[in-house]
Amino acid sequence: QVQLVESGGGLVQPGGSLRLSCVASGSIFSIYTMGWYRQAQRELVATITNGGSTNYVDSVKGRFTISRDNAKNTVYLQMNDLKPEDTAVYYCSAHLTPFGGPTNGYWGQGTQVTVSS
Repeated sequence: QVQLVESGGGLVQPGGSLRLSCVASGSIFSIYTMGWYRQAQRELVATITNGGSTNYVDSVKGRFTISRDNAKNTVYLQMNDLKPEDTAVYYCSAHLTPFGGPTNGYWGQGTQVTVSS
């Protein structure tokens, strides 16, 4: 059973920072692309390949940074200069192959990020 568990969300004032983390656990053979999606805007915020190549939606470029620790099966999203329009539930995603199973996409439960004064 593969699970993705996010952490790090919360309430922050405009201009503040948060760091989201997502750990993939279970019987995992290999993880390929990992990323973050936010529900309110219906957009894929950022992705990172297992080789470290990154992509960002235009609205977060220069403010958000995605990174990963392959040894820990963990992806991070450092969010700086947060704005009220960044408020959303953020979901972690991973394209991976479990042992004995097909390659597929997996999602976490989501973590709420609220930017408000």
